[in-house]
Amino acid sequence: MTTPATAIKDAVRVLIGSNRDLGQPKPLTSSQLREFHSRSQKLKMLCQELNRIGAMLILSGRFERAL
Repeated sequence: MTTPATAIKDAVRVLIGSNRDLGQPKPLTSSQLREFHSRSQKLKMLCQELNRIGAMLILSGRFERAL
């Protein structure tokens, strides 16, 4: 069973991998810039959700069991 945190971490890895493809020597197109911005916003949202989940686990005393 996949936990919400694991699913979010997997999504973050995919988004970061997509951003690595942008390391090209030529300028980015407008479309590539929009896609990068969209992925960046998704990354920010997913990381905030991971932080929220971590804080909830710590507060509930279940942090040790989640590792």
